[in-house]
Amino acid sequence: EVQLVESGGDQVQPGGSLRLSCAASGFTFHEYAMCWFRQAPGKEREGISCISNSDGSTYYADPVTGRFTISSDNAKNTMYLQMNNLKPEDTAVYYCTARFGPIPFLARMLKEGYWGQGTQVTVSA
Repeated sequence: EVQLVESGGDQVQPGGSLRLSCAASGFTFHEYAMCWFRQAPGKEREGISCISNSDGSTYYADPVTGRFTISSDNAKNTMYLQMNNLKPEDTAVYYCTARFGPIPFLARMLKEGYWGQGTQVTVSA
């Protein structure tokens, strides 16, 4: 059974940093691509970053480029998202997703990926 468990969400002030983790089990980690999505109140889910666990290639959406860094540790079956210079508009529930193969189009990950339960990130003064 595939399980994705996010952790690390918290409330921070603007300009602060957080590191999210996603612990994975139930699949061959290095054969999968994984992404972080987020969903703010009243908005659609937004794919913000992805990584291929097989070759380390990455993708970042424009709103987070230069501030967020995605990484994964194949030995620990864990994916991370280092978030720096956080802004109030980063406030959302952050979800970890996984899909077999290379980094897919975000729409494909949205429909076909495995999902975690989410972790809340709140950025406010």
